[in-house]
Amino acid sequence: MELKKLIRSVPDFPKKGILFCDITTLIKDSKAFNYVIDSICEHYKGKKIDKVVSTEARGYLFGGALAYKLNAGVIPVRKPGKLPAEAIKEEYTLEYGTDALELHKDAIEKDEKVLVFDDLLATGGTALASCKLVERLGGKIVGISFLIELTELPGKNKLKDYDIFSLIKY
Repeated sequence: MELKKLIRSVPDFPKKGILFCDITTLIKDSKAFNYVIDSICEHYKGKKIDKVVSTEARGYLFGGALAYKLNAGVIPVRKPGKLPAEAIKEEYTLEYGTDALELHKDAIEKDEKVLVFDDLLATGGTALASCKLVERLGGKIVGISFLIELTELPGKNKLKDYDIFSLIKY
């Protein structure tokens, strides 16, 4: 399936100079959405994943469906102050600034196998922060999956110690 045709490019969003990949035009197509979920799950078939960690906010659109198909739990990684119970925090750099992510302290058990999902790989900051949070709780990263990878940006270099799977590359 030609997924790139279903993604809208929005110039200068959220800041001037950024070309934003709008996936809402892809996920409104049920066949395309199902194809994405099935393709990612096929890649991780047989890995016995315990949890899918997905990042705010577009990662959530896929995390639950992936967890369901992989028979795993789903764990949200959130921006600071959004989780109701005790959480750990990890700061990171974005393509256009800095931010932080948090994960509940009781979200991951020691040695659980975890798939991290984020919709877009650009600088790698969000995915790396998510992995660090999981590892601080004793989880083992089975892989990091992305819907979109921007190959001209250095994100993949930051994640060289992990198995990376991206469906769409720009």
